Amino acid sequence: MPELPDITAYLSALEPRILGQPLTHLRLASPFLLRTVRPSLKEIEGHTITALHRIGKRIVFEFDNGIWLVLHLMIAGRLHWRPLGAKLGGRNNLAAFDLPNGSLVLTEAGSKRRASLHLFANQAAAQQIDPGGLELFERNTFIANLEDFRAALTTENRTLKRALTDPRILSGIGNAYSDEILHAAQLSPILQTAKLSPEQWQRLYNATRDTMQLWIARLTTEAAQAFPEKVTAFRKDMAVHGRFGQPCPTCGQPIQRIRYADNETNYCAQCQTGGKVLADRSLSRLLGKDWPRTLDELEALKKR
Repeated sequence: MPELPDITAYLSALEPRILGQPLTHLRLASPFLLRTVRPSLKEIEGHTITALHRIGKRIVFEFDNGIWLVLHLMIAGRLHWRPLGAKLGGRNNLAAFDLPNGSLVLTEAGSKRRASLHLFANQAAAQQIDPGGLELFERNTFIANLEDFRAALTTENRTLKRALTDPRILSGIGNAYSDEILHAAQLSPILQTAKLSPEQWQRLYNATRDTMQLWIARLTTEAAQAFPEKVTAFRKDMAVHGRFGQPCPTCGQPIQRIRYADNETNYCAQCQTGGKVLADRSLSRLLGKDWPRTLDELEALKKR
């Protein structure tokens, strides 16, 4: 799922292309994309996009008649800048936003249709879709202080991984960047928020700020050169996310993972868990008492 750095890159790329331009036509190839009935699509056609906003991981177009269009890309939704009138052939093409200088095309890979489009009469109405998590950035500037950050994450006692990725707690962080943050902070993904020391809170805060700033700067720089056509959660310069089995850039030990549902958590046992290999739900049940507890035991198991 595109997270805060990716959404920021999209907004920076969209600004010179669509801001101040009228939406001449909105073509829907999938009726399931639109999740609201009023206002209607006809009420934004011909109207000018006057501002771009972000609500969590959602992209917002504000029109000159006050209507807010809110687009949630979910896991597999992506945006593409195409020549005006781009066709919507193919099962992955969901919608096209036609403007005088080109067409913004929304695609979604896979068979599940999770991306959504909502229209709201005004800004106040659009706030109902805001999960309410603490905003870390404003205009690409980190604005959260340590006290507010800690207060948000300790509303409930959760593991760090769950707390960082809950949109009701923090805004814009998902599976990929939470892995990078926890590696930078040298903290276990299953450490509970109630058990962090003051020094660990400082490390987590610093890592969140620095990691997100790094990737926002990197991706917006790329977006200034070309429209971000290939947004992905797996980037070659990431330290741990999507790098299972590869060497940790800090210590050289192989990156580990915890798999659950459609996601996985990547971490370095040497840097983050004191050498302990965390239990993978599926494999640990299968292996039972034979589940390796340390990196040495894991390597021994692989050699059997």
